[in-house]
Amino acid sequence: MREDWETVRAGMLGLLVGDACGVPYEFHCAAEIPPFEQIEMTPPKGFFRSYEHVPPGYWSDDGAQALCLFATMMACGAYHRHDFANRLLRWRDEGYMAVKGYVFDIGNQTSEALLRLKRGAITSDSGLKGARNNGNGSLMRCLPLALLHGGNDADLVTDAQRQSRLTHQHARSQICCALYCLWARREIEGHVNPWGSAVATLTRLYHDEPEFLEELDKHIKPCDRPTCKGSGYVVDSLHSALRACEEDSYEKVVRRAIALGNDTDTTACLAGGIAGIRYGVSGIPKRWLDALQGMDILAGLDLVPEAEAADENSLVG
Repeated sequence: MREDWETVRAGMLGLLVGDACGVPYEFHCAAEIPPFEQIEMTPPKGFFRSYEHVPPGYWSDDGAQALCLFATMMACGAYHRHDFANRLLRWRDEGYMAVKGYVFDIGNQTSEALLRLKRGAITSDSGLKGARNNGNGSLMRCLPLALLHGGNDADLVTDAQRQSRLTHQHARSQICCALYCLWARREIEGHVNPWGSAVATLTRLYHDEPEFLEELDKHIKPCDRPTCKGSGYVVDSLHSALRACEEDSYEKVVRRAIALGNDTDTTACLAGGIAGIRYGVSGIPKRWLDALQGMDILAGLDLVPEAEAADENSLVG
């Protein structure tokens, strides 16, 4: 497990704040998104919010599933497929790790896989396998592995793929999860070219896995970022997050992710996690941190920002 808890906290808060910022804009195309400077956790007046019944500051299925994985890593000291599967089912059925227990925005593939698990499917055969089953549902939740994993790069890749297979078994989804985790790890390490190093590492690790290497070379490494659409397709989702992370501050990264339109909460979740690692908790706008809901959940996981925790402690006694 990583000893630098501030980096862990920054990555998770970056993910959750990005997710919450993106929720109101989901399903809107780029042309319908407000001007860049007006993109906020609470959209400007007159904008037709997605999920009007969801108050500002709620994270979606992205954040809840990431917290499930985070809790598994903390409880087990490593990735544990059965523990994670049980937590995902608790999320779906009981609202575990959802703000005020409110579950919304479950992807079709994830929903079907969790139904299979509940009906008794084994964890290695619950995820959907087809080439058309490459949504971003396993990618959006995998950051806790990069933040908390104690193994080497090969072990991290193996577990990133394992957690994907619970819901998304196709090689393309597994590879995107592995690449994102390596990218995040290189950000933590302060690498001069985190994305490039992650791609090179994964290429080397797949040397003896021709199916995975072909998927990586043909479908994932080619990256024309100007055409990113912020869609729910796992490869575009990963590339869109990479595009957003070309900005030079946490706030701009999240706004750029949302400005791409479409699956805004997931793009901002993925990009926000990377930006949180890169810029730290202090780099996340205070107004967004203050508006984030679910602090009771975060306090139980020691993820409340230090300043806020200090304020609460000052009131005790």
